[in-house]
Amino acid sequence: MTSITSNYNLPTLSGEGGLSEYLIQIKKFPMLEREEEYMLAKNWRNRGDIKSAEKLVTSHLRLVAKIAMGYRGYGLPIGEMISEGNVGLMQAVKKFDPEKGFRLATYAMWWIKAGIQEYILRSWSLVKMGTTTAQKKLFFNLKKLKNQIAPRSHGDLKDEHVTEIANRLDVKKDEVISMNRRLSGQEHSLNAPVGEDGDEWQDWLADKSMDQELSFAHNEEMKQRKDLLENSLEILNQREREILNYRRLVDLPVTLEKLSRKYKISRERIRQIENKAFEKIQKHMLNAAKSKNLLPAN
Repeated sequence: MTSITSNYNLPTLSGEGGLSEYLIQIKKFPMLEREEEYMLAKNWRNRGDIKSAEKLVTSHLRLVAKIAMGYRGYGLPIGEMISEGNVGLMQAVKKFDPEKGFRLATYAMWWIKAGIQEYILRSWSLVKMGTTTAQKKLFFNLKKLKNQIAPRSHGDLKDEHVTEIANRLDVKKDEVISMNRRLSGQEHSLNAPVGEDGDEWQDWLADKSMDQELSFAHNEEMKQRKDLLENSLEILNQREREILNYRRLVDLPVTLEKLSRKYKISRERIRQIENKAFEKIQKHMLNAAKSKNLLPAN
């Protein structure tokens, strides 16, 4: 198949006022109906038609910009994150199989997020933060958990909040504290102006069809994750499934002490069962997602 990443005629992000001009340009590309998207994807996949691939990409540039906004709190140039997300989008188009039955936006979200996250991780010097899976999970989930547990907190977290986050993400408490301090103060407002006229992000990206497309893709992603989780839980025995549910799948996790009394085993044994069960379904879900083309293939 012809390489597509170097042959597109796409809007560019460069020079003064580059971001505002870029946002003007990408709003000119129409969203695709399902039938048109399917035919363009078939043309690209079967015949290597670069024009079809280009149209698939340009119709989803606003999706990339919308997703990139969600990462604006990491203190990095939004233009760079959009560029990295666009590379992920192009890779998604390259590998997209329309016969799988889902829309390109649903599949592309994985690639767009992966491209942006890899850029963020490189920029934040993971050598100093740690490169383990747990550290990466902490990096990208800390703010979401903070909003759930302590939505109005600023600065250092309370000890009970640190403990809860550490338990949920299976990391040490001092790692939560350190990461929170690194991320604090980096938030950028969605109302940050772009361009010389004082326009805001919402003004440039407000688009009902774009919101519907992103919402649809998000709902599809959540449904696929839910299905993967439910199927993966079947590989666990009853006790593993119950403990995992009590510890990780409910809004208010049950304490190790309570589960220790319930199952008449030590708290440490409960923790071991929980971690083993989580690792088992994580591996099963990852393999299942890759086999269904729901994750970027490394």
